[in-house]
Amino acid sequence: MSASKTPSSSSKRPAMTQGSVDIYAAQCKLCMKWRVIDTQEEFEEIRHKIIRDPFDCSKKANRSCDDPADIEYDSSRTWVIDKPNIPKTPQGFKKILVLRKDYSKLDSYYITPTGKKLRTRNEIAAYLKDHPQPSGVSAADFDFSSPKIMQDTIPEFIEQQKDSANKKAKIAKDEV
Repeated sequence: MSASKTPSSSSKRPAMTQGSVDIYAAQCKLCMKWRVIDTQEEFEEIRHKIIRDPFDCSKKANRSCDDPADIEYDSSRTWVIDKPNIPKTPQGFKKILVLRKDYSKLDSYYITPTGKKLRTRNEIAAYLKDHPQPSGVSAADFDFSSPKIMQDTIPEFIEQQKDSANKKAKIAKDEV
């Protein structure tokens, strides 16, 4: 299961902004081709049950393993791979992934039905205590795990910035 950021033809791709995962994709268990998933909700449904019901091309309308891949895994975009079987976002809430400027990880946030941004499980518990609707939703229904950023798709200029910062830190440490 994967999500990727906006592609760009330049080597200086823009950083992922709030809610800017622009493509969700799932890999077919049979042919290993990537299929674009139309919505975040559909992606979460597939990811939620991927182990007991693996994805294959036949689950996409008018698609089969004989068709070309919808999207290719390459460095024209930054790819992240989600863990399997993460619970679906509760109805009425929206999960947002924000890529840190240094591409070190994605932070997960939830937007409530009232539009409030929640950053932690404690904030979720407090919100649910103050807002008993929707009923049947608990803090345990929210997952803050972060998808893994695929290192081979991080833009070259970000890697160069990290290398430069590491060299400066090493020089400063050596001077002490």
